Amino acid sequence: MNVIDLFSGCGGLALGFKWADCKTLFASDLDENCEKTYTYNFPDVPFVKGDLRTITTKQIKSQIDDSVDVVIGGPPCQGFSLANKNRNKVKDDPRNELFYEFVRVVTDLQPKAFVMENVRGLLSMQKGKVIKLMKEEFENAGLGYQVDFKVLMASDYGVPQNRQRVIMLGIRKDLNIKPEFPSKAYSKPITVWEAISDLPQIEACEGEEKMSYQESPQNTYQELMRKSATSVFNHVAMRHTKRLIERFKVIKAGQSLAHVPQQHAAVKRGRPTEKSKIVFSQNNQRLHADKPAPTIAASFQSNFIHPFLNRNFTAREGARLQSFPDDFVFQGMRTKMSWEKGLSQYQQIGNAVPPLMGYAIASKIKEILNGVEMDANTNLLFHEAETID
Repeated sequence: MNVIDLFSGCGGLALGFKWADCKTLFASDLDENCEKTYTYNFPDVPFVKGDLRTITTKQIKSQIDDSVDVVIGGPPCQGFSLANKNRNKVKDDPRNELFYEFVRVVTDLQPKAFVMENVRGLLSMQKGKVIKLMKEEFENAGLGYQVDFKVLMASDYGVPQNRQRVIMLGIRKDLNIKPEFPSKAYSKPITVWEAISDLPQIEACEGEEKMSYQESPQNTYQELMRKSATSVFNHVAMRHTKRLIERFKVIKAGQSLAHVPQQHAAVKRGRPTEKSKIVFSQNNQRLHADKPAPTIAASFQSNFIHPFLNRNFTAREGARLQSFPDDFVFQGMRTKMSWEKGLSQYQQIGNAVPPLMGYAIASKIKEILNGVEMDANTNLLFHEAETID
């Protein structure tokens, strides 16, 4: 299948489709560091950096040399508004424009199918009216689409993370095929430690952008992550103060900043002798080694602590928890100051669609469009994370 990737981010969804033997013809995103990461890892894919509102369908068509089977992407919808009583004015609300640009491309290209990914909160926006309107827009786009949506759990598809995302699928009506979602493939979820235990065990302030493996893979998930890699990239531990490391030492698995004794509590910004009264329960949360990770969000660089070491996760460890393989190298700054432009490596990873989830979605679409039955487990080497003797 040929794919157009809009609001691509660093390329998590596209990587999943690539694993399902799909070809990405064109990609686009507004962020400059996502462009760097995407073009590094997909060097043959034409990429246009820019706001989709300024990218015409004609411009997209000029970049591709084949028909489009699937349009994929995750347009920002967090600010979507239905405030206008006149439906025709909904499109004019700037908070809604990016979604309608996605609809515009689907309408103009008339692919066989589309995939739209978004946060679970989309279902409850304006008491369900937003998701209903979006479904109706696709049902009436061009020839029209049969549309359905569902919340998928990443850990059901081999991702070591309890990440939930809304996936909306559409199949062009003239094909007379109902959209279907991939079935749960894993009864035993991959755990944090099964995902990262073979990576070099570095302390705070240690690590390099390119490192050698220090041991062999210990399970089939690690084999998959290392399948085409000869080195470890993006595995640099953050610099922590002695005070922060001492705080980490008293935090047990499942606990966070909210559980530390007073002497280790956070202090006010600019007032190191005064304790902060604002405590976020997810800050400095030490993850359980024997469970999947919670959602790896864009802010995960400070949210989570390594199961055993007294530091935050590296970008590579976050990438492992998102199911990015080790040969997928992230570009741009590792962390970001407020005045810097572009998303950091951590933010790119946290914003991405887990590739293994993308693979499951792509496999199901390919199956129902082409009648090609695909096994989302054996094709990617493993069924469950079983220990290798």
